[in-house]
Amino acid sequence: MDTQVVIIGGGPSGLLLSQLLNRAGIATVILERSTREHVLSRIRAGILEWGSVELLREAGVGARMDAEGFAHDGTWITDADRMVHIDFKALTGKRVMVYGQTEVTQDLYAAQDAMGATILHGVEDVRILDLDGPQAAVEFTLNGEKRRLTCAYVAGCDGFHGVSRRTIPEEKRREFERVYPFGWLGILSRTPPVNDELIYANSPHGFALASMRNANLVRYYVQVPLRDTVEDWSDERFWTEFRRRIPSSAAAKLITGPSIEKSIAPLRSFVSEPLRWGRLFLVGDAAHIVPPTGAKGLNLAASDVFYLHQALTEALKQNSDKGIDAYSDRALRRIWKAMRFSWQMTTMLHRFDGEDSFAAQMRRATLAHLAESETARRDLAENYVGLPY
Repeated sequence: MDTQVVIIGGGPSGLLLSQLLNRAGIATVILERSTREHVLSRIRAGILEWGSVELLREAGVGARMDAEGFAHDGTWITDADRMVHIDFKALTGKRVMVYGQTEVTQDLYAAQDAMGATILHGVEDVRILDLDGPQAAVEFTLNGEKRRLTCAYVAGCDGFHGVSRRTIPEEKRREFERVYPFGWLGILSRTPPVNDELIYANSPHGFALASMRNANLVRYYVQVPLRDTVEDWSDERFWTEFRRRIPSSAAAKLITGPSIEKSIAPLRSFVSEPLRWGRLFLVGDAAHIVPPTGAKGLNLAASDVFYLHQALTEALKQNSDKGIDAYSDRALRRIWKAMRFSWQMTTMLHRFDGEDSFAAQMRRATLAHLAESETARRDLAENYVGLPY
């Protein structure tokens, strides 16, 4: 069993890379540990940078997004009842798209099925071999049977806990990490959004985010201690806490209802360098994790895919190694800028255990600066809608 590119991981980054490569005439095989149903059950990001929107259109999977997604021209940053509007369209000429990661993944599966791409689910015991030779190999078990794939290149799109990053020798990796001392408790509820644009709310009681998936499906979050569990948070407790963290004008319009999904996500910043080891390339969460505050997780994976699909197309269609040699440095430059933005947003909006009164004053001063400085608002807007690839 041979192919040109083996993609380890069947989430959105692996599917998008396969879609773009197949459209360029490059054969791929995707290896995914979980079932398709499990992949599609993951509740993740819902904000797409405009570069991600354009990349999905380029991949031929933008039709449903354009029909059902919600283009947003701005967002709100608040401190108690003080609200500052960040007008993306006026400040940058660009927008963001509210369209859930689950929907993106569904669209990519449908497109891959339509072109007859090979996606193997239930794959176990993956080993990546021969990365310094003329041809790489991937060994794995499927339905109890040992298999081996040879290929020109391997793309590791298998997330933080996957095998791809660990294949790079530990002494050759540099890892950078910051773990934040809190998490986000998020719920899905079939209720109308409290506002027509997202609200990032700082308050004396902690952070909250009012997001949405569509006109009758919201995704709301509150900052919680890492020691908390989902069982600690009844719906009633969540709604009470969420209401007191958002501005009173928004709280007056809040419609509550039963949650249909509830989970707690820890926050961390993580980068592993390099993103290339011989014939192996790391993509998305296999290489980096960002806190969700800046809506960069899926979007950073998309930019990695953009760089890598260009590089692999050059290598396999034009016999040029220029792109693959530059991939790691090129992707990391954008990754670190997104890391800075996500860290900045997280620091600006969250209360930290044991902080002094100075920290709260700095958050207020930052919001005051945003309110009074168009330059500061433009900087935030440029980073939020996405830096150029």
